[in-house]
Amino acid sequence: MTVDIELLRQLPKVSLHDHLDGGLRPQTIIELAAEIDYPLPAETADDLGRWFREAADSGSLVRYLETFDHTIAVMQTPANLRRVAREFVEDLAADGVVYGEARWAPEQHTTGGLSMSAAVEAVRDGLAEGMEGCRAGGRPIEVRQLLTSMRRQLEPTTTVAELVLACRNDGVAGFDIAGAEAGFPPERFLPAFRLLKEHNALYTIHAGEADGVRSIWAAVQLCAANRIGHGVRIADDIGTDDRGWPVLGELAGYIRDQQIPLELCPSSNVQTGAATSIAEHPIKRLDDLGFLVTLNCDNQLMSGTQLSREFWLLCDELGYDLDGVRRLTLNAARSAFLPYDQRQDLIDEVILPAFAAVR
Repeated sequence: MTVDIELLRQLPKVSLHDHLDGGLRPQTIIELAAEIDYPLPAETADDLGRWFREAADSGSLVRYLETFDHTIAVMQTPANLRRVAREFVEDLAADGVVYGEARWAPEQHTTGGLSMSAAVEAVRDGLAEGMEGCRAGGRPIEVRQLLTSMRRQLEPTTTVAELVLACRNDGVAGFDIAGAEAGFPPERFLPAFRLLKEHNALYTIHAGEADGVRSIWAAVQLCAANRIGHGVRIADDIGTDDRGWPVLGELAGYIRDQQIPLELCPSSNVQTGAATSIAEHPIKRLDDLGFLVTLNCDNQLMSGTQLSREFWLLCDELGYDLDGVRRLTLNAARSAFLPYDQRQDLIDEVILPAFAAVR
């Protein structure tokens, strides 16, 4: 069943897993690169967008991550960070997103002499400008930051976690670790996770994308993650009995029963080889089995996608209807790093009325 993409674009959506440095407009990259004489692999916005998509279609997470060299290069000044953050909000709102979390790694934006705290302030200001403009234009939206540590640090530190705590009342919703998974298990960052847990802060962990079930186990059982970034490989812990019925392994059963949110990103998962195709992606099976599944873009630029398109793909290739779209949207709203009363207001005042109006 295919649901009209224009309808999907108008419905309210919640975006939990979306990288700021993976969501730039190609034209913005061209303009910012020209200011610093930075060479790009293509000259026009259309060609550059195509280059990012094709380069990300390698089937390798490591190769996929190399495309970020170009976006990060043009995000090294307060003005550029503000512009990118503002446009990020504008693009989400234009796609019908009403709440979003923009994740990015401040440590990757200091090569021009900017401090991590100053970089966070610049993104904060850009997000605020975007939100103000969208509200004035009749598209209210809230977007908060998730601050990320990169897994390939030689000696993981608590620096970014400390920054999360310092800015938690100034638009920062939580913490994340990202980057190459294989060889860099999440428990290397245990001091950061313990610090955050001691101060009642929230965090998600990239796991089960390029690495297997063990990485998800470590993120949940050793590091006590509030959510799992991707987690698509949890499907490897689900088998079938001799009647063909699903049998959940101990970890899969635990994650399902405890309703630990999974931030699934189908198009990106296909690009990095975590899934063979949208039609074969395990999101529908996990959803049917009762896992707390959420739908996300990961990187809008690299995947040439938006959240409405991701929903359209589920409808077109996996048989989702509006009830399924509503269910995944509610899952995301309930899993947002927001206070409970704000999540409930988002559900009761925005999401449910909008879906009721189109039934």
